[in-house]
Amino acid sequence: MQITSDLVKELREKTNAGVMDCKKALAQSKGDLSGAIEILKSQGAAIAQKKAQRATTEGVIFSYIHMGGKIGVLLELNCETDFVARNKGFQELAKDVALQIAGAHPAPLYVSRDEIPLEKVEGWKKEARAEFSGKSPEALEKILEGKLGKHYQEVCLLDQPFIKDPSICIKQLIQSKIAEVGENMVLRRFIRYQLGESL
Repeated sequence: MQITSDLVKELREKTNAGVMDCKKALAQSKGDLSGAIEILKSQGAAIAQKKAQRATTEGVIFSYIHMGGKIGVLLELNCETDFVARNKGFQELAKDVALQIAGAHPAPLYVSRDEIPLEKVEGWKKEARAEFSGKSPEALEKILEGKLGKHYQEVCLLDQPFIKDPSICIKQLIQSKIAEVGENMVLRRFIRYQLGESL
């Protein structure tokens, strides 16, 4: 199939990837747009993995007020340089993540899985083992994996499906921005306030 400029443009609009990356992904997927998107996602994850060890000492503290003052979010999003921190794309990423924290249901409680207290994870496992006690060890292991994945999606911000595009999670959203900008980015912390909610 011929790779047209319209197809490249459409892929760029959907992924924010560079022209040459879009052309290569479309060539690899033989002109299949969804296949090209998957190729670019996996490339973004690989780039993010390479940059993951680089120090992130710059960034922003971003504030967002939602629902006419009923929900407020503060988050810290870090990057490597002040230049990127002031970049419009980085600011938009901070806003998208804040919108996720404010609007996701259930609201996230942790940034990532490693912040969840071990006793909570063990409690989830215990519940699943009790519920599916008659299953074989292999089947139980798969069930546990699925149940834990569901819990992680509910409470971990990085695991949650992005409310603007549920085909990706927040971690993938950040990875795509890392691939686009070429700098490591880390969502350090957040806090969410809801009017009348007890802490």
